[in-house]
Amino acid sequence: MRYGVTLQAVAEPAEFVELVRWIEGLGYDDLWVGDSSLHCGDAYVYATLALQASTRLRVGTSVTNPLTRHTGITANVFRSLDQLGPGRVVCGTGVGERPLIELGFSRAKLSTLVEHMDAMRRLWRGETVDARIGRQRLVSSHLRSAAGAIPIFVSASGPRTIETAGRHADGVLMLVGLGPEPLGQALEQLRQGRRDSTVDRFETACCLYGAVDDDETEAIESARAIVAWLAKASPPAARAAGMPEDLIEEIDASYSGREFQEARRAAAVVPDAVVQQVAFAGNRRYAEEKLAFLESAGIDTVNLGPLAADPRPTIEAVAEIAGLEPTG
Repeated sequence: MRYGVTLQAVAEPAEFVELVRWIEGLGYDDLWVGDSSLHCGDAYVYATLALQASTRLRVGTSVTNPLTRHTGITANVFRSLDQLGPGRVVCGTGVGERPLIELGFSRAKLSTLVEHMDAMRRLWRGETVDARIGRQRLVSSHLRSAAGAIPIFVSASGPRTIETAGRHADGVLMLVGLGPEPLGQALEQLRQGRRDSTVDRFETACCLYGAVDDDETEAIESARAIVAWLAKASPPAARAAGMPEDLIEEIDASYSGREFQEARRAAAVVPDAVVQQVAFAGNRRYAEEKLAFLESAGIDTVNLGPLAADPRPTIEAVAEIAGLEPTG
């Protein structure tokens, strides 16, 4: 399996650069930068920093969307990033979640997401494009130059989005829980989409948000909020991950889906066992078992999203458990 780390752009730029260099030195393959509109640094500025600070890491967004920037602008940004790191750039995109609310948007329709992907690929191929992407338009539009074959990964938790990713994207970033049943269901939904796909190569990635700590209670507490987020963002995925219906309803009533701090308060009602079932939260033995399970299930890539106040111990622990080869 490939191993990646997802970071929100909250560190100062100089600190972020050092963290990227350290992550590459541990032997990780990928670095994903969150796109959170107002509550983090700009994803593309930080992706630029990551490409400049590394020589080997593949760098992607986790994730952007078709709404907050025009599709033509997004295509041009990724063309420019690909010039900085040829062959090392991934466009991670999705329908959008919490960050859109404050900007007056609802989540994009799946049809808009598909139009967004198609238009970017055509622009990257050097075509002159006339297209509608939701309410946006491209009118005889073309980039200054064509780009390389930039892969597009779609973030997905719900069944329709997972199937759409399988049908139209080059990869999927799944957050569906870590049990055999929810993962099996998600992989079947992905296979259904892949049956109709014209994309030859596809990468299945699982997002592991949480913490690894010898003190398992601390690890679980660090990861609790992501469970509330999943219950609000995708109730079908939360149900598939094994969350009881009454718990989903209780979280929905107390969490607006906006600030992550709200998610932390709403998540106070989530039992520890549910946290470990949905998130990636436990001691080293727990982490070893989950990573071995994901590899045996045929997952291509795991993307670690450390949620503890200090992300380094979790990042280092997973590198050691995975047997990554340090390069620094």
